Amino acid sequence: MSVSGIQGHPLEITVFGCARLKNTEWISRQDPYVCVEYGGNKFRTRTCTDGGKNPTFQEKFVFTLIEGLREMTVAVWNSNTLTYDDFIGSGKIHLHKVLSQGFDDTSWSLQSTSGRYAGEVRLIMHYANANRAATGYANSAPPYYSQPPTAYPGSFPYPPSAYPPPPPATYPPAPYTAPSAYYPPQPYPPPPQASAYYPPGPFPGIYPPQY
Repeated sequence: MSVSGIQGHPLEITVFGCARLKNTEWISRQDPYVCVEYGGNKFRTRTCTDGGKNPTFQEKFVFTLIEGLREMTVAVWNSNTLTYDDFIGSGKIHLHKVLSQGFDDTSWSLQSTSGRYAGEVRLIMHYANANRAATGYANSAPPYYSQPPTAYPGSFPYPPSAYPPPPPATYPPAPYTAPSAYYPPQPYPPPPQASAYYPPGPFPGIYPPQY
């Protein structure tokens, strides 16, 4: 979901700490600190003396959001007294989740100058106006239904058939009566009867003799 209308709103970022940092010291423990940059504004944590590879800071900063800018840069350095500070690693922080949900607690990977893994930095971010933006979207969206859909009984959410079921049998069917109750039985085979059109010949079954 695209988030708009963030111009000028505050974004709180707590630098909780780092884990598994690349070690830049050979003899003593390194003294890390974190720099966060967004839209030209930079904040720096205190130096965690002898923090080594897993320093803890728990420092909060407030940035003013800029419309269209959805990421910030974080870098971790090792503080030195007599020489220049040593660069440990840096990374990009994406703000889409915190701007849309209002909260993001994530450990972000760091890369050294050679592109290798250099540890992680944990940031806890809060954006108080995320819920207001979500409410505005919800109020402007048209409803899906002007009235709740009709619920149909049964296990399937389909309306009943338009054709009524066949009526149940109210009376038992009439018993079957054999034809012999109405007509007398006929003998088998039937007896021969004289033809009504031709008289019987003198020699039934054969032709008359030839002369």
